[in-house]
Amino acid sequence: MKLGAFSISLAVKDLAVSKAFYENLGFSVFAGEMERNYLIMKNGNALVGLFQGMFEQNILTFNPGWDENANALDSFDDVRDIQKSLKEKKVALASETDETGSGPGSFALTDPDGNTILIDQHV
Repeated sequence: MKLGAFSISLAVKDLAVSKAFYENLGFSVFAGEMERNYLIMKNGNALVGLFQGMFEQNILTFNPGWDENANALDSFDDVRDIQKSLKEKKVALASETDETGSGPGSFALTDPDGNTILIDQHV
């Protein structure tokens, strides 16, 4: 199962403070906007999303169809195929995408320790 680019999405209290902190660790702004309360920070292949006021807990995020530079991949497992495979394995899903659609879609699940995992396809 190819899940695509991985990032951690952090629920931050103060976007400017978090941005400065991650810049001190060598990250730079890759995407997002301060005015929209989110930034995607990048250091090499590592991606950290900073989100202020959008969700309550941190989220592990996978983006099928993208590499770590948000470039579309020629070959990838579609979000619907991943969802179908997990459902066949009896994995409980917190939310689902329309299995009859195509293109962008997302679904979420929770690991045994309560961590939210978002499978979020943009292509």
